[in-house]
Amino acid sequence: MGTKDERRAAREAVAAYHEARLAELVARVAEAVDHHRAGELDAFEVDEVLHQYHRATRKLWTFCEPSGAQAELTARVIRRMADEGEAIDWWERGAARRGG
Repeated sequence: MGTKDERRAAREAVAAYHEARLAELVARVAEAVDHHRAGELDAFEVDEVLHQYHRATRKLWTFCEPSGAQAELTARVIRRMADEGEAIDWWERGAARRGG
């Protein structure tokens, strides 16, 4: 476990990542609502978007849970992904799984 300052910096990095990814998910909902208002999606289609948003945000929240050493580990994972140009597709992670 790092120093108090390292733990604080890790929590801040995870919080910033969480907020940025959450904003991307919210934008998906806003887009669906806009399409509904334009008559391009029906209420059921928007409802499915809302369900996918909810599933995705739960998974994102679990990933970003900033507790103790876990925040430092998560911050390292986030840094590694950024360095390697990788990203987790939280929207896809929230997709409904059919069957099985």
